[in-house]
Amino acid sequence: METKIIARVNNVDIVATSDEQLVPIRPICEALGIDANGQKQRIERDEILSSTACMIHAVANDGKEREMYSIPYMYVFGWLFSIDTSKVNEEARPAVLKYKEECYRALYRHFTEPQTFLAEKQKMMERKVEEYQECQRRFKDAQKLMNEAKAELNQVMKFTIDDWRANNRQLVMTFEENTEE
Repeated sequence: METKIIARVNNVDIVATSDEQLVPIRPICEALGIDANGQKQRIERDEILSSTACMIHAVANDGKEREMYSIPYMYVFGWLFSIDTSKVNEEARPAVLKYKEECYRALYRHFTEPQTFLAEKQKMMERKVEEYQECQRRFKDAQKLMNEAKAELNQVMKFTIDDWRANNRQLVMTFEENTEE
């Protein structure tokens, strides 16, 4: 059975079987300085982990093939998160605490991202609605000015030579000034 290194804990390679992605827990427990049999019992009491755990044949650190209690790779992170740090050896404790803190952050981000996204989206939509309404107002103002200019153009176009002569040969026109604002 082929294995591949998936992580390194306290200078110990953590391997998984390449075909099913099963991870033996003993090397991880040894790297953390915790009792592998105690962790096996914890896993067997867990209603989710217990249904996924199994025995596999894997190559141990000494190069010999051994039967090892394993869990699927996708469950390793949750199992590690549940380990009591007071049971971890002093050398590994800072790394485990850092890992657990990152897990808390990952869970927080996962469960709060939708609300954060929706709040940001709502703010953006409100700004864009305001911009759109301002553009509409400016468009209506411009449309009004265009209509006024068109009306004045029509007046000029209707102005005849007779009107010009009647105005003492001057092109004088009075346009209605719109004083509404």
